[in-house]
Amino acid sequence: MIHPLSDVQTVSIGENTNIWQYCVVLPNAKIGKNCNICSNCFIENDVTIGDNVTVKNGVSIYDGIIIEDNVFIGPNVAFCNDLYPRSKQYPNEFLKTVIKTGASIGSNSTILPGITIGENAMIAAGSVVTKDVPPNTTYISKQNILIK
Repeated sequence: MIHPLSDVQTVSIGENTNIWQYCVVLPNAKIGKNCNICSNCFIENDVTIGDNVTVKNGVSIYDGIIIEDNVFIGPNVAFCNDLYPRSKQYPNEFLKTVIKTGASIGSNSTILPGITIGENAMIAAGSVVTKDVPPNTTYISKQNILIK
């Protein structure tokens, strides 16, 4: 289901994926099956989203972001793709950020570019992720803690 109040330009959308109102999805984005893209989301061109992914309200997913299967992205998560952004100055290539299978990112977290969040990792709400997070760990940035 694609809500009629969304602007979905890609044709690469898997079966049983729902894209709710006020979303914009650019033409080269790839979205898997059985996903739920909640309202007010933006998905750029060089983005791949796997199967069974939930992207809650207010998330923008920019060029260079890869989200594997069974990932949960909480409300208002901020993905960045440029370490040194300047208006009208673009890098030759955006850094790749990979969110591995089964990871969960809590609401209002900020994910800096060029990192990998490992399989089944849990990012606590409000975290600022500045480095790779190993698989099967919980990351709480306010205390700068990794829990295995």
